[in-house]
Amino acid sequence: MSDADTFPKLLVRNARAHPRDVALREKEFGIWRSITWSDYEARTRAFALGLRRLGLGAGDVVGLIGDNRPDWVMGEIAAHAIGARSLGVYRDALEDEVAYLLEFASARAVIAEDEEQVDKLLNIGGRLPALRHIVYCDPRGMRKHEDPRLLPVTELVALGEAAHREQPGAWDAMVAATRGEDVAILCTTSGTTARPKLAMLTAGAVVRHCAAYLKADPKGPEDEYVSVLPLPWIMEQIYALGWGLLARMKVNFVEEPETMMADFREIGPSFVLFAPRVWEALAAEVRAKVMDASPLKRRMFDLGMQWGLAALDKGERSFKADQLLFRALRDRLGFTNLRSAATGGAALGPDTFRFFQAMGVPLRQIYGQTETLGAYTVHRPGEVNQDTVGIAFTDEIETRIVDPDQNGLGEIVTRHPNMFAGYFGMTETGDLREGWLHTGDAGYVDKAGHLVVIDRIKDIATTSRGDRFSPQYIENKLKFSPYVAEAVVLGDGRPHLAAMICIRFPIVSKWAERNRIAFTTYTDLSSRPEVTELLRKEVEKVNATLPEPQRIRDFLLLYKELDADDEELTRTRKVRRGVINQKYGDIIAAMYRGDGAIPVDTTITFQDGTKQRIRTTLKVVSMRAAPLAQAAE
Repeated sequence: MSDADTFPKLLVRNARAHPRDVALREKEFGIWRSITWSDYEARTRAFALGLRRLGLGAGDVVGLIGDNRPDWVMGEIAAHAIGARSLGVYRDALEDEVAYLLEFASARAVIAEDEEQVDKLLNIGGRLPALRHIVYCDPRGMRKHEDPRLLPVTELVALGEAAHREQPGAWDAMVAATRGEDVAILCTTSGTTARPKLAMLTAGAVVRHCAAYLKADPKGPEDEYVSVLPLPWIMEQIYALGWGLLARMKVNFVEEPETMMADFREIGPSFVLFAPRVWEALAAEVRAKVMDASPLKRRMFDLGMQWGLAALDKGERSFKADQLLFRALRDRLGFTNLRSAATGGAALGPDTFRFFQAMGVPLRQIYGQTETLGAYTVHRPGEVNQDTVGIAFTDEIETRIVDPDQNGLGEIVTRHPNMFAGYFGMTETGDLREGWLHTGDAGYVDKAGHLVVIDRIKDIATTSRGDRFSPQYIENKLKFSPYVAEAVVLGDGRPHLAAMICIRFPIVSKWAERNRIAFTTYTDLSSRPEVTELLRKEVEKVNATLPEPQRIRDFLLLYKELDADDEELTRTRKVRRGVINQKYGDIIAAMYRGDGAIPVDTTITFQDGTKQRIRTTLKVVSMRAAPLAQAAE
């Protein structure tokens, strides 16, 4: 099958040529279970023929929701094999969001992992008139449900196997009929400003773009990958499906999200992509553990980092730092076998990037959008620069800057042969004009030809005094602190910069316990004066690295974490600034009014529907008297 331009064709090609080779692994009950290419094809075939027997076919939409599992990727490929379109929904999406996506797409079937996801579908059943079948993979807790649309995955597989026995040639004929020019994937956009749109991705475009990426970062059957990114995200589609099928890279699925890092260490993958939030959390965890270590180990860590960063600045690796610190640290994190690592989905702060680079993690930046089928730039080996996102995968990918200012800063626009095919259910093509996608990101091209991304154009702010700044850049510097989970920098149209900061609860709570500071909840801990002082010192450190107009003058510790369920973050953990400014408008106004203390009386709703009333007082900390000049020297 040399013209393998769809996922089903690639799967069949691999299964026939390498039937006994391991394609996937899944950890169940503490044991890794291998799935060969032959197994992969057989179960996917049963899914596809089962779905067809249920009446699904060309043009229908099959939804998928749950954790990353082999059944998800098999279900997706099966949907493509019958000519249907797959739509991945984030596992932590709330009922209203699930209802909106499935209703808008008129999904006829959904493959759901477990009772938690099935409950969402049953609770919103009245909004989904097109939904005919709910296939569930985990039967635990399902006996209480009697909805006629429910079907255990074992029965779907039995239907498909019976169909294969009756018509042994049906599967091959169906796969051969799949076409690269057909829309196969409906992929949700990030939705930073509104409801996510559904980008239509054709099968051939995805396969060709994956092949272009593999030219820039080659992979093969010997490579190991751990699937931890959400499968609805475009980049996990590229890796777990595209690269897995094209390069035959082994894809591993962890047992539970809570066991992710332990399972990750057991596999010791050769490639990893984490979202910036995960890299930040890992760096914070390492530094928090160092705080708990003995004085000797803390000194060893500081010395190793000093040597490592000094060598990094010279474009070298420190052998001394590696022997003293980094080799053991990489092993502890599961990074020993890494030959390639990437970060994408949002900007990663330069301090965090340098931290891992010094450690010897071959970390590179990627950049792209859902509409461009994910990333289209990456650093080449030996050309890594924490301030850039590298260069395009191939010469076919064009990137330029439009309406640049005197410094060359303007909007990034791009085009290549494998773009999205428009938005599902919409006649508009959004920011696609004459084949060029206007990304909405501000950036420039440096002297080495690397693309530099500054921030969203709409987010680049100017104070009332005329000083321009990038909130995201300052936020990323704040998040390098192990005590800061999230930060929102304010100041557009205001006389100075201010910040709302969310503490990293697991680490700050450890710090509090070690210092014998009593607390009960997140809200209680964040209001403690000792914690406020701890964070003041962290803000002071960041201010010392910034020009005076970009320094934070006031900050407060928010009474709750920012949450995607509250629409404060996207599902890929980007800040929705419009929502923040509206939701916390009174608090922001009080900060700039000069209030030293802001009373809060509000109610928050948890994912399970329970509510909690929060009554507290937020203290506004002024940095005006902080010894910044001395700290900067």
